[in-house]
Amino acid sequence: MAQCDLTKKECVPCSGGVPPLTRELIDELLAELGNGWRVSDGRRLEKTFAFSNFREALTFTNQVGEIAEKQGHHPEIHLGWGHVTLLIWTHKINGLTESDFVLAARAELARCPE
Repeated sequence: MAQCDLTKKECVPCSGGVPPLTRELIDELLAELGNGWRVSDGRRLEKTFAFSNFREALTFTNQVGEIAEKQGHHPEIHLGWGHVTLLIWTHKINGLTESDFVLAARAELARCPE
């Protein structure tokens, strides 16, 4: 997997009061992110990752949790046997910021480190 520029950035805390990204910017960042991510409800990034068993899914969940703590940006994580679904958005504005795409890109690296 080629590393996108998003993985080189850091999440920036949002204190609210800023507008969510426009659809045009979302589409640009989504194209850069790639790897099957989609936008749901026009305001959340979403992807389900498949694994061979529960242990692999749990390991990935813990890796994403560590990334989220370091970045100070926390996704919603749904863990099940052989799959993990990540939902990422900026809660304070109930929409997407660049930091959401940064976190998604870093989750991709946890799944497939170079």
